[in-house]
Amino acid sequence: MGTRTPPATIEVAGRQVSISNPDKVFFSARGETKLDLANYYCAVGEGALRGVFERPTVLKRYPDGAEGSFFFQKRVPASRPDWLETVVVSFPSGEHAEELCPVDVAHLIWAVNLGCLDLNPWPVRRGDVDHPDELRVDLDPQPGVSFDAVRVTALAAREVLEENGLTGLPKTSGSRGLHIVVPIEPRWGFGEVRRSALALARELEARLPGVATSAWWKQDRGERVFVDYNQNARDRTVASAYSVRANPEGRVSAPLTWDEVPDVDPADLTIETVPDRYRRLGDLGIAPEGAGGDLSGLLELSDRQAAAGLGEAPLPPFYAKAPGEPLRSPGRGSGRAPRKVQPPPEV
Repeated sequence: MGTRTPPATIEVAGRQVSISNPDKVFFSARGETKLDLANYYCAVGEGALRGVFERPTVLKRYPDGAEGSFFFQKRVPASRPDWLETVVVSFPSGEHAEELCPVDVAHLIWAVNLGCLDLNPWPVRRGDVDHPDELRVDLDPQPGVSFDAVRVTALAAREVLEENGLTGLPKTSGSRGLHIVVPIEPRWGFGEVRRSALALARELEARLPGVATSAWWKQDRGERVFVDYNQNARDRTVASAYSVRANPEGRVSAPLTWDEVPDVDPADLTIETVPDRYRRLGDLGIAPEGAGGDLSGLLELSDRQAAAGLGEAPLPPFYAKAPGEPLRSPGRGSGRAPRKVQPPPEV
């Protein structure tokens, strides 16, 4: 057996956070290690914290790095620092869990030590865990779809949002797509926010019939960009701004300006390049003053779509059946909790 590298210690936000196995390679393309990942989050710390601040955050753990297996851990481990802050949330099953609630960059580095590459927060703050303050637009290109189609869909989404009085903040997903984060007033429940996202998805499908789709089932999507409205259902999360994603290059979910969207190449935004971009440009993920928007426009659009015959769309598996929801595939929609996955050993 080889000699294990001693833990490293990072001092951040007035805390000392230990990083076990600091030399373990997490990203094979250039050889960045677990310690490199921690240093990355220190370099973009305030921007990364902004996306998760006081939000319930799921731990998505990659014990063997970006190309290894992963598991979700919703409940924070019992063995944790006494300064770590948490918040209790409820799931569609009715069960509850105590999740990570970051309030400083030390919380992010603590998560990195558990093998978390990206940060996966709920769209709510701990002061009100039932009313989202973000609507999230997830543009997911299906196999064979070019990134140009994603750009076209994003720009059309911007138009629809602005027509309905909303401001969208674009970012790369860190994978093959784009995200648009839409700040909203925390006045609506998850059901209404999801309904607004579905209305947006259907409007994009109508405007870009050969490019965008709201079809939930993969076999119905074709070679189009899927606008994943269900990312706004309770307990669903997306990687937040400045999150590093699970690919060999360590691509980052990087905030953009709208002027960058037509030409951006996600391959250019990595754990290696984004810290310098952050230093030069600052945090591009900051919403303008007063950007907390009103969903009334999208909800009215949803009503018009319903009047035209577009009813409820499928919810994700394991959610209770919604009134008017179409049939799900065999074995889905029972409302049962998903099978629990045992965590891998050493991180």
